[in-house]
Amino acid sequence: MENVYTKSIRNVALLGHSGGGKTSLAESMLYISRVTERLGNVADGNTVCDFDPEEIKRGYSISSATAPLLWNGAKINILDTPGFFDFEGEVRQCVRVADAAIIVVDGKAGIEVGTEIGWNLACEAGIPKAFFINRFDDGEARFYKVFNAVRDKYGLNVCPIQIPIIDGDTVIGFANLVEMCVYTFEKSTGEYVRSSIPDKFKDVCDEYHNILLEAIAQTSDELMDKFFNEEPISREEALEAIHTGIISGDIVPVFCGAALKNWGIKTFLDTISESFPRPTARKVEHIVDENGEISEIAIDMNAQDTSVFVFKTVADPFVGKMSLFKVMNGNLKKDMVLKNTTTGISEKFNKIFMLRGKKQTDVDEFACGDIGATAKLVNTNTNDTLTTSSANIKYAPIVYPRPYYTMAIAPKAKGDEDRISSGIARLLEEDWTVKYENNSETKQLTISGLGDIHLDILVSKLRNRYGANVELTKPRLAYRETIKGTVEVEGKHKKQSGGSGQYGHVKIKFAPGQDEGLTFTESVFGGAVPKNFFPAVETGLRECMQKGVLAGYPVVNLAADLYDGSYHDVDSNEISFKLAAAIAYREGLPKAKPVILEPVGALKVYIPDNYVGDILGDLNKRRGKVMGIEADEKGPETQIITAEVPFAEMTDYVIALRASTQGRGRFDFDFIRYDEVPASLTDKIVAEAKKD
Repeated sequence: MENVYTKSIRNVALLGHSGGGKTSLAESMLYISRVTERLGNVADGNTVCDFDPEEIKRGYSISSATAPLLWNGAKINILDTPGFFDFEGEVRQCVRVADAAIIVVDGKAGIEVGTEIGWNLACEAGIPKAFFINRFDDGEARFYKVFNAVRDKYGLNVCPIQIPIIDGDTVIGFANLVEMCVYTFEKSTGEYVRSSIPDKFKDVCDEYHNILLEAIAQTSDELMDKFFNEEPISREEALEAIHTGIISGDIVPVFCGAALKNWGIKTFLDTISESFPRPTARKVEHIVDENGEISEIAIDMNAQDTSVFVFKTVADPFVGKMSLFKVMNGNLKKDMVLKNTTTGISEKFNKIFMLRGKKQTDVDEFACGDIGATAKLVNTNTNDTLTTSSANIKYAPIVYPRPYYTMAIAPKAKGDEDRISSGIARLLEEDWTVKYENNSETKQLTISGLGDIHLDILVSKLRNRYGANVELTKPRLAYRETIKGTVEVEGKHKKQSGGSGQYGHVKIKFAPGQDEGLTFTESVFGGAVPKNFFPAVETGLRECMQKGVLAGYPVVNLAADLYDGSYHDVDSNEISFKLAAAIAYREGLPKAKPVILEPVGALKVYIPDNYVGDILGDLNKRRGKVMGIEADEKGPETQIITAEVPFAEMTDYVIALRASTQGRGRFDFDFIRYDEVPASLTDKIVAEAKKD
């Protein structure tokens, strides 16, 4: 591919619900632009963007992919994203570097949850949006119904660029409302035939053409005057107005087509190349300082200093570590050395290449705004900024959703521990929505993701890429134990086996404590226990507190007062008093009304209004204590439910909330304290602990 200049670059992210046809649309665009010689199909597993073995096996996208092409002198960088909720991190990566979002809508299903999520993410990123209504050729598709639903939901600035031409129940082509002509598909030649609009379709074309003119008239006073005076608006004026309106957000264009048949794709590509924004259209980028404060920095394609932002890392077991980046300022040339402003270490870009699916094409230079890749950057990860500038700039990072779906992970065969650790380390570089933890308290390795599909695919990657066979099980919870009563007990350790013996004798009062750990005091009178043995008694109790008397969980909030005892001039020593304290602990705590404590978290659930009743009912079943309900200022028709819920009831909440809200709900959950477990559940927890 010849050198490309910033003004010719179009970075577009394909967003939308799973199964809407994003990958098929990308495939059609590549085929129409003659980048590929055949039209791949998701079902056949031969598309450019779905190249991972897991994607081919499962028949849907699980990671984002880049697919650049040339059209009418413009380089269009397609960023194809997954539609499943479990891979939202991949979507956020692409939205961060895209300059426009194309939300793909299934012409049969209409607006789905993925449509709404795509719109919201594009709005958060502040990038222009467009809709592509796919599969308009399907007999069950209802373009006009879907278009009206989109316009009702997202406003009157949603306007049509193409509409289908339907003869009876059959789509025979589409009308281009900018050109005001019809394209019909000639079955015998497989080509489009352009013609004037037939009389029987003029009314519907005029109706939607008027909607388009009304929308583009909003972009300037001159066009507004022409519209109201019913003066003609030329093609050039319309294209310029669409271009201006898309950039400003005053226009959200709607296209239609059939990706599997390549219908409507040429007009779609024309509009992207002619009217979608170049990378410099926004004029500024966001940077973040050491305190996390966000500010703006100008985008300068002629800057002397070069800066790039790494938005994705690929851990390929054969190629090695690949870093995908966007050139934010200046031009990036092969063999340049840039400093990583996060690590302070310089990295040499020995090889830079354009990545189309999995295919690499070496290039010598990337212009400002372009998207490329490089391999084997040693100390660089996702979200890092690299620059030749002496200024320590850092571009605003991608904000990833927190992983709440947690499972314990264990090897199926002995000896696989090292493979698991090294494999997960590589996957953590690639996927920032994964959390891996070695829980020393529960003696388990745990892995957290965005859902069950997410973790299932991680297990498959560990097996297929790194040869580590693992199994997932429900994780243990880190319970605690404490006491509610007060008791006085005696502990005596006496041992004589020839020579010097061992003797320790303590009397201790145990009671509930105020501090989290042990509150140790001594009120010994008359030197019954010498002061030099006090630390040994305290140490003995602290060691015992690692294991409670009910289920073996650590003991918290314990107060212990050493009030009496005795010693032997010869046989008493520190170990004797440690053992005496342990005897008192084991004797006393079972008599002091021991209870089990469970971790409780603060829950915030964000849901549409109409799901509030269902969520409240579900929280009640989960032993949740609802603290309040309030409207979300950031989201219209959204409510925030705050509650306190035990961790034991939240293990499947990710999946349950999606099911009950059709994927529209989300939540935050953070630990706040330990509370007493209801007596009805204590026996079950004790039995499970003994079994483990």
